[in-house]
Amino acid sequence: MAQKINLLLNKRQVFLLAFLLITSLFVGCTSGVIDSNVEIADRRWTYRNQISTQFEIKDNTKAYNIYFKLRHTADYKYANIFILAHFKDGKKVVTRRYQYKLAKNDGEWLGSGSGNVFSYSLPMLTNYHFPHNGKFEIEIEQNMRDNPLLEVSDAGVLVGLAQ
Repeated sequence: MAQKINLLLNKRQVFLLAFLLITSLFVGCTSGVIDSNVEIADRRWTYRNQISTQFEIKDNTKAYNIYFKLRHTADYKYANIFILAHFKDGKKVVTRRYQYKLAKNDGEWLGSGSGNVFSYSLPMLTNYHFPHNGKFEIEIEQNMRDNPLLEVSDAGVLVGLAQ
């Protein structure tokens, strides 16, 4: 009986330790991070449905990485995606077009999968230094020929300190 109690306590301790480790990794890896994720209604991403993320940079002497986050279903019919990213700095707007490969030539998805959904964190800017401290905004719009673009479940932006 004592062995069963010790085993149960050990399982709980291992679970708690694993939970704390994962939590600390998440918090540690995301210090200074802005992580947005917007669900796409009915998995139909239209041109007008731009994903907007606002954030504040408090230390522009540090380098940041900016990622485009995407989740789509296995029914997404393309092996890539084009997006327009509008980087807004008060009055100034800089627009860049990005193309990301989402599948191998044989059709195997490159993203991490969970059931029927595939997730990606795709680099937009790495080791980027913001021009000043203050408020910024990034707007993402899909730039494919299809409008709406079907089977995109959500999209967002991740801004974090570069390592």
